[in-house]
Amino acid sequence: MTLPAEIDSPSPALWPTEPAVAANHPLAGLPLGRPRCTGGLAKRALDLPVALTALIMLAPLMLAVALLIKLTTRGPVLFGHARVGLNGRTFRCLKFRTMRPDAEQALLAYLADSPEAAQEWLETRKLKKDPRVTALGKVLRGSSIDELPQLLNVLRGEMSCVGPRPVIADELALYGAQAQDYLAARPGLTGPWQVSGRSALSYADRVSLDSAYVRNWSLRRDIVILLKTVPAVMRFDRTS
Repeated sequence: MTLPAEIDSPSPALWPTEPAVAANHPLAGLPLGRPRCTGGLAKRALDLPVALTALIMLAPLMLAVALLIKLTTRGPVLFGHARVGLNGRTFRCLKFRTMRPDAEQALLAYLADSPEAAQEWLETRKLKKDPRVTALGKVLRGSSIDELPQLLNVLRGEMSCVGPRPVIADELALYGAQAQDYLAARPGLTGPWQVSGRSALSYADRVSLDSAYVRNWSLRRDIVILLKTVPAVMRFDRTS
């Protein structure tokens, strides 16, 4: 099945499939391909049983969401968007589709008509009032249910249950020296940003949290973050 790419940027970058990138690519100059993985086998040993158990337990909910998407909007149930993973390798980050089919055109028109929204997008890469998101999509995003398909990314070894927030290449270029920390870990289904304010945090705060997480990783901290995630995502006033 070919998954569509839900728009994160009005002008998406070209994506490499290997660490080596062209000189003009957003990842150029970043320390790609380093043989380092935060947590190593211990972290992976936690990821596999947690992700598999969650998939089994949440299967009825995920099937219900898939049916609702099919009944209420045109287009596929899932989409996959290229994100930067461990050591700079890109992967398809899976989500339930929450946007309308003409998402790119809607975003461009909205940003052109609203200087305030354009500035908000420039600073945070998110919009509080996003014209692309469907009514059902708002509920899925508010509860983080849209991210449940990423459990498959965890099983495939592309993501971890806990880790830095998965980003696109253009965003990673804004991390500066802290990009090294991001590239040393698998992106997470949840992470310190999820239990520390979510969208209430500034972009710089999210980057700092991710960097500190990687530098001070421990298995105990991963377990604590997992336990805190459920009440955190129920805070609909702090949607991600």
